[in-house]
Amino acid sequence: MKKISIIPPSENDTVGTRRAVSDPNLLALDLYQKEVTNMKIIDIIKAEKPTLSFEVFPPKTSDNFEAVREATEKIAELQPDFMSVTYGAGGGTSEFTASIAQNIQNKTGVPVLAHLSCVSSTKEEIHRQLDSLREKGIENILALRGDIPQGMSKEHLDYHFASELTREIKEYGGFCIGGACYPESHPESETSFKDIEYLKEKVDAGCEFLTTQMFFDNNALYNFIYRARNAGIDVPVVAGIMPVTNPKSIKRICAISGTALPQRFVRIVERYGDNPEAMKQAGIAYATEQIIDLYANGVKAVHVYSMNKPDVAEKILENISAIIK
Repeated sequence: MKKISIIPPSENDTVGTRRAVSDPNLLALDLYQKEVTNMKIIDIIKAEKPTLSFEVFPPKTSDNFEAVREATEKIAELQPDFMSVTYGAGGGTSEFTASIAQNIQNKTGVPVLAHLSCVSSTKEEIHRQLDSLREKGIENILALRGDIPQGMSKEHLDYHFASELTREIKEYGGFCIGGACYPESHPESETSFKDIEYLKEKVDAGCEFLTTQMFFDNNALYNFIYRARNAGIDVPVVAGIMPVTNPKSIKRICAISGTALPQRFVRIVERYGDNPEAMKQAGIAYATEQIIDLYANGVKAVHVYSMNKPDVAEKILENISAIIK
């Protein structure tokens, strides 16, 4: 696959202009416009061809902002269908989320999806965030409840559920709204049936598409989609895939999210977990196999949790380049 790099737009370029140039001679190969108003995620994932997108996260502090900016730009140079930028616990990285998202969109023309969580925010703070995102030209929001900080009383919260934030954004207007879903049920849900009921409330509040928590057994997603469709949830579902290259934290993450680890994946971790290069290769191969199976079974939108690793994102894209043409 020929490596493509992106020249930042000049002051005379409009927002969303992308210039693809070949590395050796920096010769312009392509110049085209992508108006920000045509960057709604729902339109992208409803297209006929399969889509591939990447999630990145903002820095926790300003000290490593440049390193994160550089990593996210490298991933954007791969020209995914869109990129999402996460939102730190308690909204601690909210300014960085908006800045990284704006930089990706303005510099490379790749559409962005900004995460926004609400549980530790007031309505006034949420409206300030919405104002800021609109001013920065961000049109897509993934509406999340977020984790309740330890010691915080639920009694005095302005928001208790993501559906409340979804409704608020819908009333604000102008944004394409996505939501999260859990193929193996939200860890706080009483039952899988209740989980689907709450998800239906979120969709009815204005959620236009759903992005899943990571999963390692595709059958979990297929069963979830079947149950969701039977419950009248007909919005597109974007499959979230995590290439595991560092096994140390994966068990903790899975315990928090309620994600099961299939035995064949556990054996991979046990066999290669102490060898970083082997684990990276095995993790990418496992994720690639999942993605190919998803596309083959009619799941058209895949969202890869890149962990800000351009080399992992590039390898995933290289592995499926002919499949998503």
